This record gives sequence, structure tokens and C-alpha cells, in this order.
Amino acid sequence: MMFAINNNTILLSARVIKTLLLSATLIGVSANSALAKSSDRPIHFAKGAISSTVTGKLKPNENERWYRFDASSGQYAIINIAPLAGTPETANVGVLHMPNGTQDGTKGGIIYQGCLPATGKYRLRIARNLMATQGKTAGYKVEVMILPKYASESLCKSL
Repeated sequence: MMFAINNNTILLSARVIKTLLLSATLIGVSANSALAKSSDRPIHFAKGAISSTVTGKLKPNENERWYRFDASSGQYAIINIAPLAGTPETANVGVLHMPNGTQDGTKGGIIYQGCLPATGKYRLRIARNLMATQGKTAGYKVEVMILPKYASESLCKSL
């Protein structure tokens, strides 16, 4: 009988510790998101241009960089990540965070292709693949193409 009480106490303690760890993790993630927003780099499109290219390098102690751009619901977009010449590694992970709270992305090449779901600020996270890094400088070249609404209509209707 005494063993059962101690066992329940131990299980309860373990559950409390797990809850505290999860809470601390979520607070850390929220703080990082808030911090990232203030340091997002804008992606500029030249007047009349439908695409913009940004390049960058993550230092050995950096794992990610954030960018932002504005777009409208129903605009067709393609985002492509390519290696940057002259860098030993490639930051090839891209995740697009949408104004409606959803996100989409993958590793390397075309990381997003489709009709944007919401109007507002989009945030693009470029990161190194932590499973395949040797901690060297990781370069990237990101091309963002966003078609105007009139050119997106027929593409978005068929999807």
C-alpha cells in the first residue's frame, strides 16, 4: 500500500515537471517570435517587378534569419532557395509564416508554391539544416516571386 502512494506521488511529480518544462519552452518560443519580428529584414520589390532576390550568410553561431513582405490573399507566389557561391554550407530550410497563423515550407529548392491564403505581413524564416551542418558559414540566395492579383486569378481558380 505504501508503495502505491509513493508511486502516485512520483508520477504526479513527473507530470508537474513535464508541464513546467513545456511552459518554459512555450514562453521561450514566444519570446523568440517577438524578438524575430523586430529584426525581420524587409524584402523589397522594385516598382513593377514581380520578383526579388535576397542573399545572405549565416555566421557559424547563427541558425536563422527572418525576412518580411506584404502580399494579398489570392496572389500566386513561388519562393526558391539556392546555394550562394563561395560559402561552405547552404542555409536551405525555408518556412513561410502567413498572416492567418499557418505556415508552410521545406528544405531546399522551391519551398513554397501556391496561392497565398491571407492579406497582410508574411514572414520568411531561412535557416540552416541542423541535422546536416558542420557549423560553418551557411550562404543562401532566395528568390521570391509574387504575381499580381490579375495574373494570379486563373492559376488560383484551377487549384
